[in-house]
Amino acid sequence: MPDWTKRVAEAEAEASRLEALLADPEIARKPNEIARVGKELGALRPLIETGVRLRETDQALADAREMLGEDDAEMRELAEAEIAELEPRKEALEQEIRVLLVPRDPNDERNAILELRAGTGGDEAALFAADLFRMYSRYAEAQGWKVEGMDQSETPGGGLKEVIAGISGKDVFGRLKWERGVHRVQRVPATESQGRIHTSTVTVAIMPEAEEVDLAIEPSDLRIDVFRSSGPGGQSVNTTDSAVRITHEPTGVVVTCQDEKSQHKNKAKAMKVLRSRLLEAELDRQAQERADARRAQVGTGERSEKIRTYNFPQNRVTDHRAGLTLHRLEQMMEGDLDEILDGIRQEMATRQEQDAAGEAA
Repeated sequence: MPDWTKRVAEAEAEASRLEALLADPEIARKPNEIARVGKELGALRPLIETGVRLRETDQALADAREMLGEDDAEMRELAEAEIAELEPRKEALEQEIRVLLVPRDPNDERNAILELRAGTGGDEAALFAADLFRMYSRYAEAQGWKVEGMDQSETPGGGLKEVIAGISGKDVFGRLKWERGVHRVQRVPATESQGRIHTSTVTVAIMPEAEEVDLAIEPSDLRIDVFRSSGPGGQSVNTTDSAVRITHEPTGVVVTCQDEKSQHKNKAKAMKVLRSRLLEAELDRQAQERADARRAQVGTGERSEKIRTYNFPQNRVTDHRAGLTLHRLEQMMEGDLDEILDGIRQEMATRQEQDAAGEAA
């Protein structure tokens, strides 16, 4: 019996228990308990539904293979065609099951803080940072997520030296967390008269949005400065001291926010980014400790790692972790990211599965 069969059966039994609990009149008087049970039940649904589809596919395959023994040549031909269709479907469903069986990161359900910074390449890197921000914003819009700007530093040519934004919605961090790292672009800049291809980089950071309860920040550890917001070239866009800079003195982390006209709102946004950066640092520290303990690091997506190359002349995107190359760069830049995000998610799930097997051996 495949391991997934047992795990799906366990999920189905747990779902039945939770459904019975929701039907209990006693729980109707406990809204928080209803929400908790409903959330647990919802988390089981994808595994159960995929398991049902995989069982049905397995049965259909068994029936088709049995038909191969028929005397009727037309029936055998029909069976062969059905097997050719069902085998790739089964393989895809098995991969989906493997991904769903990987222990879920509790941070996956959180909103996220997105940070983009132009790296090597000067103005071209800043222009690519703007392109990436547009790409992620388009993808967020398609998912029904909300993007809220927090801070950005523009260049005169319309690029972005840096941009920070909050993204809120369902499973934002879980969907985007593998995007963090160095993104490399290869293309001919608009200002290149010789038609030469230039290579530039942009650093992407994706952090789980931290809540106040996640970590304690002592007010005495903060230095808060206020100043006037400014736009490209230093042009004043605000005549009051509404921009806020917060420095967390124990770590040296500095966060600036000038997106809002209200100093109070800018301070609140800056604190949200600060909490998320400190939480990310703590999660990275814990992950490194676990990696050191087992002497093998499982794709952490460190920011110094070149994770993806965007080659515009060839309309090609290559993700170096998943070993995945797609010739549909134009669609991706318009926010069509599901195929590459799914590929990375499956690769990371496979690595975690192999790592768990290695630890058990």
